[in-house]
Amino acid sequence: MNENNLKHRIALSLLKGVGPKLARNLIAYLGSESALFEEKMPTLAKVPGIGSALEQLLRNTDRKELLIRADQEIRFIQKHKIQPLFFSDSEYPARLSYCEDAPLMVYNHGQLLCDAPRTIGIVGTRTPTDEGIDLCEKLVADLGTRHPGTIIISGLAYGVDICAHRAALKNHLPTIGILAHGLDRIYPSLHRDTAKEMLSKGALMTEFLSRTNPDRHNFVQRNRIIAGLSDALVVIQSARKGGALITAELARDYNRDVLAFPGRPGDTYSAGCNKLIKNNTAALIESVEDLEYALGWDSKNKAPSTVQGNLFATIENEDQQTIMETLIEEKEMNLNLLSLKCGIPVSKLSATLLDLEFKGLVKSKPGGIYRMVLTT
Repeated sequence: MNENNLKHRIALSLLKGVGPKLARNLIAYLGSESALFEEKMPTLAKVPGIGSALEQLLRNTDRKELLIRADQEIRFIQKHKIQPLFFSDSEYPARLSYCEDAPLMVYNHGQLLCDAPRTIGIVGTRTPTDEGIDLCEKLVADLGTRHPGTIIISGLAYGVDICAHRAALKNHLPTIGILAHGLDRIYPSLHRDTAKEMLSKGALMTEFLSRTNPDRHNFVQRNRIIAGLSDALVVIQSARKGGALITAELARDYNRDVLAFPGRPGDTYSAGCNKLIKNNTAALIESVEDLEYALGWDSKNKAPSTVQGNLFATIENEDQQTIMETLIEEKEMNLNLLSLKCGIPVSKLSATLLDLEFKGLVKSKPGGIYRMVLTT
């Protein structure tokens, strides 16, 4: 990426109140990210539908200071080999790109894994019981056995989060930690060794620049990335209020599957999960089989088909038929757009696409793009 373009993209992401929708309008009208920092105010005030609000925003913003801060961040990410991903980049996480409040820019340190076929978010209380830890470890271990390659996503916090990351590493599953601060630190510091191990087998990701402290409000922002990247979110123990419940609500708003382990009435850390289940925000989960059922996952390891034969000869159900017919018409599509076109939830679609890949009928490309394999 051109360093000058990157500087203006980072600076744009620092403008308060500018999200992906507004940013797209600005770039479309002005022609580039840099124009926002180079054009005179009268020109900016003419942006259709948003000119006056933008003008007021920019009058209260020192654009030069934003560019200076962006330059500083470029030095940091270059030194530490961090990948900056702007919302219009092909590498930007496809699942996240269809969330209305997705960050303009995220920073990825480690492996770029977000567009893997299967992703599961796991969240919960920071003070789980022994039973909660056992539930988390068993679920991840079963995923490792039955669904190798599943990405485990959480927030690197105390309790259920760090349990999920460590269980993933133990069971050879890649894992992504979403941070509520910059990549120049690890919070809590006790998780530094785990975070370091994750860089070689997974990744750390954040929308925050270096030198950003883990302030309370940042965790709510962090939670929407966990929800947006996950095909399904599993809640393992939670009090009646807390970050896990916020993440569950966000996941539901993003049309993701939400599942929660139930608990005994009166237990402090069962109250939140029971509430999610009673309110129909979450489905009840007791084992990996419940997760498979909810997502339509087939746990059998199937070998790729070496003979394609007739294109629809191995189609097993209506969902597969719909996907193939759509890809014939559209040639190739982004995962989330394909979900909308076919009317199939992302979680179920991912599992079905994986099955079609095993059959040799569909291929995936970087950026969560799927296309039909031409047959002879």
